[in-house]
Amino acid sequence: MAQQHLDPTDPRSRHDGPVPTGDALAGYLRAQATEFLRALRLHRETGSGPNGSGGSAEAARALRRSARRISASLHSFQSLLDADWCETMRPELAWVSGTLAMEHAYTARLERLLAALHRLSGSTALPSQPAAPAAGGRAAATAPAPPRAAPRDAGPRTAPASATERGNLTVGAAKAGALLDRQLTLARTRAHSTALEALGSSRFHAVADKVAVLASEVPLTKTAGSTDLRPLARAAQDRLADAVTALPLLTAGNPYNATALVHGLSPDTVPHPQDAPWHQVRLLLRLHRYAREAVSGPKGNAVVDLRLLCAGQALNRHRDASEAAAAAAQAARTPRIAPATAYALGVLHADQRHEVEAARFAFQQAWQKETVGAS
Repeated sequence: MAQQHLDPTDPRSRHDGPVPTGDALAGYLRAQATEFLRALRLHRETGSGPNGSGGSAEAARALRRSARRISASLHSFQSLLDADWCETMRPELAWVSGTLAMEHAYTARLERLLAALHRLSGSTALPSQPAAPAAGGRAAATAPAPPRAAPRDAGPRTAPASATERGNLTVGAAKAGALLDRQLTLARTRAHSTALEALGSSRFHAVADKVAVLASEVPLTKTAGSTDLRPLARAAQDRLADAVTALPLLTAGNPYNATALVHGLSPDTVPHPQDAPWHQVRLLLRLHRYAREAVSGPKGNAVVDLRLLCAGQALNRHRDASEAAAAAAQAARTPRIAPATAYALGVLHADQRHEVEAARFAFQQAWQKETVGAS
């Protein structure tokens, strides 16, 4: 299986130069800490108005990237680092990365849902201003039957074939879009405020101080200087392969997953249980990628694995679609919305669940190519 070889990028089978040890890890961590501090300085220089700026947004993304890489390295190579320091730093770095990611996530989610409504309804324009919710009816727990799913490997989804369905969807699409606009814009504004508060908090300053120390002094263990990094990187790869093997492919691989649709539109608001294993694989794939980066050294000499890149992109689409579907379902639970609005949100939820299935299929295709290439 794929866990046996990832030629030529498997850290077990290829590494130019001396054996990577804790010194290479220290160099990688120092480089990521320097990137963190550089991004923090850029964020402070570009300012942060009510909606932020382009430079501020890019600085926040750079902060998240470096925080993720440092945290991942502490996870994969913890045995080579001071244990107490790792246990203290990892949750703080996760807090920084997660807090800064929320504003971008809400913005992207709204854009995704409005674009899907535009595509499904065939309308000529999307709502530009929030409108008051229409009274006269409560959204039911489930919506009318959505349009039939396209094949998993098809391109963009098409609008409903039935003229009646198209008409019903067009009526509710504008109000559904306005409702989503209000809800997600409010959530984005709150996330922006939360991020600003976090960046000005004593908690963040404590994290930044520790990262500043990390840029010059890495708390390695006494034996780290003579320990090969590759077995630890291989362990991260094997954990990923095991998680992929355990994916519920028979259930999740269907192009039209009725169970997923029923769950998503039910009163239960917990995350969809079918999605959790896929989200876990996405996190493990990221840990594997960052472990490979650390093994390659601070100069970024890692060979780009296009198959892993495609698999990661598919898992990112899976996450985005599953979260968008949850947002549509949550909007459909809003009290006193018109039946046409509820119908549009139900179709939108179904469409995003179809996108989830398409992303799973794309991941399987990428992973199978990886396996074939290794055999």
